[in-house]
Amino acid sequence: MTALPERDPGLQPERTRLAWRRTTLSFTVAAVLAARQAAGGDPGPAGLIAVALSVLVWLVFLRLAHVRLRVLGAAHRPAVLSARGALGAVACTVALAAFAVAVVI
Repeated sequence: MTALPERDPGLQPERTRLAWRRTTLSFTVAAVLAARQAAGGDPGPAGLIAVALSVLVWLVFLRLAHVRLRVLGAAHRPAVLSARGALGAVACTVALAAFAVAVVI
């Protein structure tokens, strides 16, 4: 019976770091498109509030992503994403989607 080769633990954090960067870029594009949609016409108070909240949620998500990227870039084995961090990322994503709908309507 042949032993399986040991997996390189350095690859998974690298893939996760790249995934966080792609997600941050996608999140940024979505926030910019929402702002562009609102700026294209007369957005009204609800649209302006939605754009302002989208920017706030985008900044919170950037902070979460920056913290996670810093942890993944450490020389030691990275810590598991906390439940609080995961919940924050999910909440930001759902909130941005809701604000985008408010801007479009």
